[in-house]
Amino acid sequence: MTVTIYTRKICSYCVHAKNLFDRLGVSYEEISLDRDPEAMQRMCELSGRRSVPQIWIGDTHVGGCDDLYSLHRTGQLQELLGGASQTGNSG
Repeated sequence: MTVTIYTRKICSYCVHAKNLFDRLGVSYEEISLDRDPEAMQRMCELSGRRSVPQIWIGDTHVGGCDDLYSLHRTGQLQELLGGASQTGNSG
C-alpha cells in the first residue's frame, strides 16, 4: 500500500503528519508543491482542497493532518495502513 503526502516546505502540519508516519515506521512518498504548480493542480483536482498536507493511503484520501491524527486516535489509521510498508521514510 502506498502512502502519499502532498506538502510544502514551510508547513508545520506537514511536519506533524510526516512525524506520525515516521514514528509508526510507515514509508511514504512526499510530493513537494513548492516548485511544482502541476502537482498543486493535481492535488486540488484529486482532493478538492488547496491546503496541505493532503494525504492518501492507497486510493483512500485521508485528508489533512487533523484528519490523519483523528484516524490515529480512533484506530482507523492502523486499519488503513494494514497493507502499507513498515520500512521507514522514503520521502
